Amino acid sequence: MGTSATPDIETVVIGAGVIGLAIAAECAEAGQQTYVLERQAAIGQETSSRSSEVIHAGIYYPPGSLKARLCVEGKSLLYAYARDHGVAARRVGKLVVATSEAETAVLDVIAQRAKASGVDDLQWLGTSDVRKLEPAISSVKALLSPSTGIVDSHGLMQALASDIENRSGAIVLQTDVQNVIRRADGLFEIDMVSSGAPARITARNLIAAAGLGMTKLGPLLPREMRYLPPALQFARGHYFTYRGKSEFQHLIYPVPVEGGLGTHLTLDLEGNVRFGPDVEWIESIDYRFDDRHGSRTAEFERSIRRYWPGLPDGALSPGYTGIRPKIARGSAIAEDFAIHASTEHGIQRLVALYGIESPGLTSSLAIAKYCKALLDAN
Repeated sequence: MGTSATPDIETVVIGAGVIGLAIAAECAEAGQQTYVLERQAAIGQETSSRSSEVIHAGIYYPPGSLKARLCVEGKSLLYAYARDHGVAARRVGKLVVATSEAETAVLDVIAQRAKASGVDDLQWLGTSDVRKLEPAISSVKALLSPSTGIVDSHGLMQALASDIENRSGAIVLQTDVQNVIRRADGLFEIDMVSSGAPARITARNLIAAAGLGMTKLGPLLPREMRYLPPALQFARGHYFTYRGKSEFQHLIYPVPVEGGLGTHLTLDLEGNVRFGPDVEWIESIDYRFDDRHGSRTAEFERSIRRYWPGLPDGALSPGYTGIRPKIARGSAIAEDFAIHASTEHGIQRLVALYGIESPGLTSSLAIAKYCKALLDAN
């Protein structure tokens, strides 16, 4: 359904995490008057600011999936954007290590998927090769991903926010959407509470990229009766920091486990080491760091020592937690992004995003282009 009615705002994006900001920047660059509505008091306060800040290469995901396609495209876009906008990023490379012969079959699957998805820079390493790169790491075989890197996610979100505002867009904080209807004239009518006061605006285009908030927002969006929005599961991940001086030059990942990519070793841009995340299924948003009686510390130490036997006793400190919005419990790499447009829910000029977890940060700029194309197709 088209509309000749005049909206208050041409395009509204709900959610000011890295995905919502990237989408809004893409729409604003195309000349659309774009507003971002964010329920928190600052941008990027949920999933976007509680991650490993890794730029993934696109090696884990089923070929042809949105995760595979948008991660590979997004990686190149993100490195270029960081370079052009002064956002700190670095190609540090990653080792995916098998610590037993049984795990080498998983590396074979990863290598096959990577090649089918267009990632052609993986290198096979034997035990001695790994030792030359990372003397402290124990493995029987590994894959080196040289295009994996790290990025300042906060700097990235600030740059995207500046892009939006410099193109006459706006980010409206402390604004919680209460209801959305599709009016007879084709406009979206959005009821909200903004800084404690009720408000209402209309928009021609609507993109719902609320991350964890899609559990509440999804059922409020207009849809045909045949459609049900995906139900999201919350996976809390704990991160520990390392008290000692880093002796690592690369990111170190074990083979994937159910629900995640394993307790991996990552570096921040200052070279500090952190470990995580693990996977804990929770029923509601709760960022508490749960290490009762030191049991989580002990489990992390066991997992880390499988590939770094020399981890000193007492070297881990509780860091932070993040929550990933997953569409289903189970394998980290089987469930795809759900980016739904009129083909799925039957409503033109509405795009809703569900389950945008890893590699969402890497894919953010490619997701933005994908969503803009969906709007254009309507």
